[in-house]
Amino acid sequence: MNYKDRIKKNFLKKGYFIFKIKKKNNLLKIRKYIQNLIKKKNIGSNLNKTHNFLDNKELNSLRMKVHSEMNLTNWFSKTYYQLASDEIREICGEDLVMQKKVNLSIQFPLDDSSILPLHSDVWTGCSPFEFVLWIPLVNVYKTKSMYILDAKVNEKIYKNYNKFKSIGEIEKKVLKNCKWLNLKFGYGLIFNQQLLHGNTINKTKETRWSLNCRFKSTFTPYAIKDIGETFIPISTTPLTELGLNYKDPNYEKKKFRS
Repeated sequence: MNYKDRIKKNFLKKGYFIFKIKKKNNLLKIRKYIQNLIKKKNIGSNLNKTHNFLDNKELNSLRMKVHSEMNLTNWFSKTYYQLASDEIREICGEDLVMQKKVNLSIQFPLDDSSILPLHSDVWTGCSPFEFVLWIPLVNVYKTKSMYILDAKVNEKIYKNYNKFKSIGEIEKKVLKNCKWLNLKFGYGLIFNQQLLHGNTINKTKETRWSLNCRFKSTFTPYAIKDIGETFIPISTTPLTELGLNYKDPNYEKKKFRS
């Protein structure tokens, strides 16, 4: 089975796909840029040790400042897309849009303010036609990483959703079936955001830094987050360009033809 077929098979069967980033220089450029940003704030460049320079109350302020600055650049989003451009196109084609802003997550050891409980992005207003590209800037493992629910178990939860009183009840039932994803720096994850996923308290002695962004095919249905507002075009086929630029001199006549 070739690489392209493995991407499709894993994504459809498991709901996610872990891959080695081919354009490692792009990833190093992104990490170096973020390291330089925090150096300016007198924070060491070893991202695993960020918690040694700040307390938990200062964490969100740091995250917001770095998130804002990296998304003000004219290269960050494009470079992020290029980390997985081949895999992304294999999953949803050539006519593509991505979120305007790449998201940033930082999780200190034993910090309960950065917990993202079990959830599905589709339940919070995202389209089922979107997927997430998640890339850690450090090695992630066990509770320093994120967990994702097995696709078959996920399907059962969806079918029996109304039988549960709360998300917390679902979480207690399925957490044992969730898979913790171990990724070394240099690897990325593409996952179906319909799958239930989340994280817990980071019980390791290292800080987690990770980036994530949503992608979808341009002409698939949107939810509350629309193109132009949340998503921007990044790739368009020649035929689509011709169609979008088509000017029909007889359009008005055709429009009112019975």
